[in-house]
Amino acid sequence: MTRTGKALSWTAGLVVILVFAIIIFVALFDWNRLKPTINQKVSAELNRPFAIQGDLGVDWSRHKEEGGWRAWVPWPHIHAEDIVLGNPADVPSDKPMVHLQRVDASLAPLALLDKEVLIPRIWLKQPDASLIRLADGKNNWTFNLANSDNKDPNQPPSAWSFNMNDIVFDRGQIDFKDATLKADFRAVVDPLGKPLPYDEVTGKKSAKDSKDEGKLYTPDYVFGWKVDGKYKGESLAGSGKIGGMLALQDSDARFPLQADVRSGNTRVVVAGTLTDPMNLGALDLRLKFSGQTLSDLYGLTGVLLPQTPPYETDGHLIAHLHDKNGAKFEYQGFNGKIGDSDIHGSLTYVASKPRPNLNGELTSNQLRFADLAPLIGADSNSDKAKRGETTRQPSDKVLPVEKFDTKSWRVMDADVKFSARRIERGSSLPLSNLSTHLKLNDGDLLLDPLRFGLAGGNLNSTVRLEGDKTPMQGRVDIHARGLQLKELVPNVQSMKKSLGQLNGDAKLTGTGNSVAALLGTSNGEMKLLINDGVISRGLMEIAGLNVGNYVVAKLFGDDEVAINCAAADVNIKSGLARPNLLVFDTENAVINVSGTTNFATERLDLSIDPESKGLRVLTLRSPLYVRGTFKNPDAGVKPGPLIARGAAAVALGAIVAPAAALLALISPSDNESNQCSTILQKIKTSK
Repeated sequence: MTRTGKALSWTAGLVVILVFAIIIFVALFDWNRLKPTINQKVSAELNRPFAIQGDLGVDWSRHKEEGGWRAWVPWPHIHAEDIVLGNPADVPSDKPMVHLQRVDASLAPLALLDKEVLIPRIWLKQPDASLIRLADGKNNWTFNLANSDNKDPNQPPSAWSFNMNDIVFDRGQIDFKDATLKADFRAVVDPLGKPLPYDEVTGKKSAKDSKDEGKLYTPDYVFGWKVDGKYKGESLAGSGKIGGMLALQDSDARFPLQADVRSGNTRVVVAGTLTDPMNLGALDLRLKFSGQTLSDLYGLTGVLLPQTPPYETDGHLIAHLHDKNGAKFEYQGFNGKIGDSDIHGSLTYVASKPRPNLNGELTSNQLRFADLAPLIGADSNSDKAKRGETTRQPSDKVLPVEKFDTKSWRVMDADVKFSARRIERGSSLPLSNLSTHLKLNDGDLLLDPLRFGLAGGNLNSTVRLEGDKTPMQGRVDIHARGLQLKELVPNVQSMKKSLGQLNGDAKLTGTGNSVAALLGTSNGEMKLLINDGVISRGLMEIAGLNVGNYVVAKLFGDDEVAINCAAADVNIKSGLARPNLLVFDTENAVINVSGTTNFATERLDLSIDPESKGLRVLTLRSPLYVRGTFKNPDAGVKPGPLIARGAAAVALGAIVAPAAALLALISPSDNESNQCSTILQKIKTSK
């Protein structure tokens, strides 16, 4: 053998010996010796404690599934036990952020030749995480890497890449404490045992083969989870299912999720998918809400909704979380109930700037009028208690004192239309339908129009509540036209033959954060005309007006008396209503009402002065009084001499201007048949 051949033989032999030596060294090396170095390096890089407290080792084995010569290449299988990742120094806790009993991972060696660190699968044994956020916003899940601040922005990106295809664990636990959300709950995640097909849970078909066609597909549910604790200070409990970790990283997969969660009095049930979950792409869910009041949803969703009776809805939620104008949520084609009223429609919520915006259209086929009471705080104290409200209506007050939460009005804008095709109500309130257009802009609430079908006519109004001002300022403009008297009081037999109607206008402004405060400070006027009606004790009894029953009995006895015309022109200043004109022209007498009604104190101080007509004699010739409170009014006969004949006529002659103004309430088509037209013309020309 030549000298060159001998040299090559010796070199080859040394290389083989060296390779075997390295293999023997690696196979027999005690990897635990590296733990102090690894712990120190990782701790320094993450700026928080890290430690492998148990055994660290590497095993080698071939992957026969690779096929060909690749099957002969041994893979390193790394395992580490009792791993602890602590918290940053500014988020102290007696529990580490992450604790793992054991981690197993395989490294693809041939991928290193292409500068890729590839871990096909990692196994985690009983991962335990504790996530914390303090009141100042600091948290333990945000990592401040040691070299991140010193990194040269002009430095080209690394040629190396890291990929991990799948994560598998047997049972996981996450503790979550957040002072800003008032949250403290624990979630436990367990494998389902075997994958559960998406369509078995949702009833929807998922095209599993569509992945091969380059389309989105929905994988199976892999994990089940449970949660228990508190959120927003309310109890939180729930369970559900999610897809596997591999589906989380697959942008071509719709990550499946299902949940049934209760927070306080609210229950949320969802089933559907999340597209591109690592980037929170889009949601497509079947969504059900139920609870004691819609206003409770603000804490959970950020959507400002009014106080309501108990509710439930079921609809389709589509969310585009990266819309250019802000995350967009569409709750489409939902159906449900609020109290005893049905509700249907579609709403869109956009997390836009400077404020989120809600818009849409809602309808109700049958609306129970009592279900609207919580909107103005007019529901009973027992219903308020069920909603958790602390404000109670005083037992001696009639006007609602519950305050509007005007501060919350500024967190969101809204543009919503609502219509009720049929209104369920008591016979004393003959409403037939409702429609309104609500606009909320930076705390300024406008209802224009707010329209009711009422007693064969209509009640049109515009309501503005300026919640952006302190205290709130309110304005209302109401117009009642063509309200048929026989439909206003359908239970009065004598009124069924009446052809008369009621027309009226009212304009009021007020200041305050409740209905009682607004009326108690109100300024404005009210005009009202009633023609061709009937007044009787029976009518008063049906209306529940005991004082009116007394007054009618004193004036007319038990007879039903025809009203030719009732006219009112009332001035309201600082909550004190004083009639310029309040007169009833009946077949027996002219009745003049004077005095005051105080909305601030809810007190009455009225005088009723009758003057008989012709030869018919009234039961009573002395004036009457109505005093007391709205809740407990009192009526009686004024002491003193009988009134002088003609007193009512003198009073009518002094109110020419109000009478002229009231003529505007009579439409030209009704002019000839409306008895008020003749009476008011006489008053107008009496001077």
